[in-house]
Amino acid sequence: MSLAASLLVAGLTFGSFAAAAPLTEGQQIPLWPGAAPGSETLTTEARITERSKNPYEPDRIIQGVVKPNLIAYLPAAPNGTTLIVASGGAYLREVLDKEAVEIAKLYAAKGITVFVLTYRLPGEGHANGRDVPLQDAQRAARLVRAHAREWNLDPDRIGFLGFSAAGHMASMLGAKFAAPVYAPVDDADKLSARPDFLMLLYPVVSMEDGITHPDTRTALLGATPDKAAIEAYSSDLHVTKDTPPTLLILADDDQDVPPENAIRYYRALKRAGVPAELHVFAQGKHGFSVKFTKGLPVAVWPETGLAWIKAIKMVP
Repeated sequence: MSLAASLLVAGLTFGSFAAAAPLTEGQQIPLWPGAAPGSETLTTEARITERSKNPYEPDRIIQGVVKPNLIAYLPAAPNGTTLIVASGGAYLREVLDKEAVEIAKLYAAKGITVFVLTYRLPGEGHANGRDVPLQDAQRAARLVRAHAREWNLDPDRIGFLGFSAAGHMASMLGAKFAAPVYAPVDDADKLSARPDFLMLLYPVVSMEDGITHPDTRTALLGATPDKAAIEAYSSDLHVTKDTPPTLLILADDDQDVPPENAIRYYRALKRAGVPAELHVFAQGKHGFSVKFTKGLPVAVWPETGLAWIKAIKMVP
């Protein structure tokens, strides 16, 4: 049993979280009890933009997040497993429908409690902007673990799924879950931020020239990052034996984020002795999620993901 589970079983009170009410479908849960660290002076409101001209196929993006949160998608028959889902968008935007809502509904139908994470973007005026994605990812994992007892979730079966740029955030979380990127704000921050498993979909991993996704790197590190910054934010360079079991899924014809990103993370996991699977489909390009897989072998990826979660015993 992990430290988190032991504390929950022992009945540790998590400050203001002790009286938390049961989850409700669509509930929005603030990540931070007050202003997020480094965002105290920002007062802008998040902007949601609809990019689709078809009212039956929404394609919304969100930008300007100052107050990040988790949005709950609840299964009819929960099995105690949790998946935090974060959508991509080159750290310039977050794609809400095809890389968040669609997969949240799909996995909730399989018994998994899903939280869609809306997170802060690094180039929108936050202090220490480079670290705000990792801050929010760490806090999300800790907050779910802190609430696990009230929400009938297993604190030892919390996964994190990241698409594209959020795959970078997730891979950084897997490698740097214990990095002190913010000062603790309450008792939840006494808990581990380590996910029990990771799922990375066509992730950005490296910040190295010729490997990285240029827009993602510029949004995160600026136009001319130095060698130290490139190394610090290339998540494959920070994998350890404590990085969680990881599933990587991508398409070989991805012209936006070179497959070498996922391959480097997979190699790092294997060197560290971390259980890992890498699935490379011939077709799918970038951003296939669920919406753009019709008629392609890559369409099976959600079922592949679920089978893997079961294989590593993260579903009872």
